[in-house]
Amino acid sequence: MQFHHHGYVSGDPRIATAAGTGVNRPDDLPDEVDVLIVGTGPAGMITAAQLSQFPTVTTRIVEKRTGRLAIGQADGIQARSVETFQAFGFADRITAEAYRITEMAFWKPDPNDPSKIVRAARTPDDATGISEFPHLIVNQARVLDYFAEVMANAPTRMKPDFGYEFCTLEVGDGEYPVTVTLKQNGGDSAGRLRTVRAKYVVGSDGARSAVRDTIGCTPLGNKAFHAWGVMDVLAVTDFPDIRTKCAIQSGSGGSILHIPREGGHLFRMYVDLGEVAENDNRSVRNTSIEDIIAQANEIMHPYTLDVKDVAWHSVYEVGHRVTDRFDDVPAEQVGTRTPHVFITGDACHTHSAKAGQGMNVSMQDGFNLAWKLGHVLEGRSPERLLSTYNAERQVIAQNLIDFDKEWSTMMAKRPEDFENPSELEEFYVKTAEFPAGFMTEYDRSMIVGDTANQHLATGFSVGKRFKSVPVVRVCDANPVHLGHHHRADGRWRIYVFADSVAAGIHSSSRTLDALAHWLSTAPESPVVRYTPIGADIDSRFDIKVVYQQVHTAVDLGAVQSIFLPVGGPFGLVDYEKVYAVDPVVDIFEERGIDRNGAIVVVRPDQYVAQILPLDATAELAAFFGENMLAQNATVAKELV
Repeated sequence: MQFHHHGYVSGDPRIATAAGTGVNRPDDLPDEVDVLIVGTGPAGMITAAQLSQFPTVTTRIVEKRTGRLAIGQADGIQARSVETFQAFGFADRITAEAYRITEMAFWKPDPNDPSKIVRAARTPDDATGISEFPHLIVNQARVLDYFAEVMANAPTRMKPDFGYEFCTLEVGDGEYPVTVTLKQNGGDSAGRLRTVRAKYVVGSDGARSAVRDTIGCTPLGNKAFHAWGVMDVLAVTDFPDIRTKCAIQSGSGGSILHIPREGGHLFRMYVDLGEVAENDNRSVRNTSIEDIIAQANEIMHPYTLDVKDVAWHSVYEVGHRVTDRFDDVPAEQVGTRTPHVFITGDACHTHSAKAGQGMNVSMQDGFNLAWKLGHVLEGRSPERLLSTYNAERQVIAQNLIDFDKEWSTMMAKRPEDFENPSELEEFYVKTAEFPAGFMTEYDRSMIVGDTANQHLATGFSVGKRFKSVPVVRVCDANPVHLGHHHRADGRWRIYVFADSVAAGIHSSSRTLDALAHWLSTAPESPVVRYTPIGADIDSRFDIKVVYQQVHTAVDLGAVQSIFLPVGGPFGLVDYEKVYAVDPVVDIFEERGIDRNGAIVVVRPDQYVAQILPLDATAELAAFFGENMLAQNATVAKELV
């Protein structure tokens, strides 16, 4: 964490200096906003938290509840989500309070007595080292609390507007083309209608999304006609793996997905309630908690479960649906106009809860959309950037549904229906990268380049998230993870991996010198062209250099100035952009980086956008020419 660059800070350094809309943010919901977000679930809150980092953008998030969520339905936090939390600054704190999954146990009918269950296998949760971040279990409400803290501490001092229920919207013309009608809940104003005009609206209002219905989007898919009871309970039991994640299959045919919760005592069980008749008319949803507990005891025989307290329970039927589009542009109008209304999270995709994907994929929807809205509204990027949200995220949602169908079907199988007795645990290990959140790969677009230079950095796949590696910070010899310094601040990252020539008193790389000089001075350089006049040189692009040598072989005095940027009112130097290889894990070896060097461009949402050789300045300029707008009027005129 960096602070003091605008003067001495004696208080909490996480609280940013208020700027833009944060200086005079009204307590009451204004009549006009740049972005109106509907719903304070994970997708809505991460969207708000990212937009809160853009000081000149007026964003409000409304919620029909009159206060914060007390207990959430979702609880699984995959490693990609923890990686994202790191970008927002609270990964360590939420990890400290969460339950960490390191192993999964598989229980099956005892071959000698099928009426009983026995432990058949244990598998590591991350057998192949997919991520340095853990797989966590924590109440969704706490995730929302952390995002609310990020918003409150941000330059815009954002907070949710509770007690506003979405009614309808209309899209017209003008500066604020979306007119939204809200109904106030609670207090003296209950029932009163309120109109807000917005430039953009984001519907994060759940599986029964009214925003989705208003813009004519259709969820496509079907139910699996299989019901599950879910309960968060405190209980006394003789089941030995009560604090281990378990898949339990009984001789009676029922199954349980058992998930320990944070705090050391609470746990969640998804209890198989069996097939549901087509004419059931949702009557299975009336299954009592007593019946769910009884079914759990039957499945767990010979072990018993004496439930002492029920924190929450519900019954749901498995359904798999993906909405036909994620914005308000019908298929026949794609390419003729840009969207003004978007949907995220459960409004876009619904599925079973047993793969722990709902909250995780929903947050990535919001992360993907929010930085794009910020860039467009601040004039950094053209409006057509917003069309990439639907193009990128709908494919991911369909991949999720396909995976979840397979996993939930396997969980509902009777043990005798498996051709291979170890099929369930083998599938769990084999597919671990997908539920962990690391299989997402975006196609070529205005913000994802081609793969012509993939061979220069084989471990940083274009279109996939930037996978961090340990390095050593030269200025203080501290070992750090390179990707952990990627904050959710809306900036693009340009990682320059140097060639074999070290930065020293008597040595200098001509190739690196040329690149650094071009980045600093050339009119077509993205730094020069897209950084506003008067802004810090690293306000739009965070440029870091990684040398092939150990830190003692790198002389900071010989490092080019673009990697030691000056900023703030006092013109202080940022020394934390110069890195060397870790003596144990060489990032060049670990990620297959060419020893002649490479440039790796990373999007604000942590996805690799382009890989280029060190001398490919024209290609780098062309890439950003596709997705950014010139800020320097003089430079823009010269380039026309």
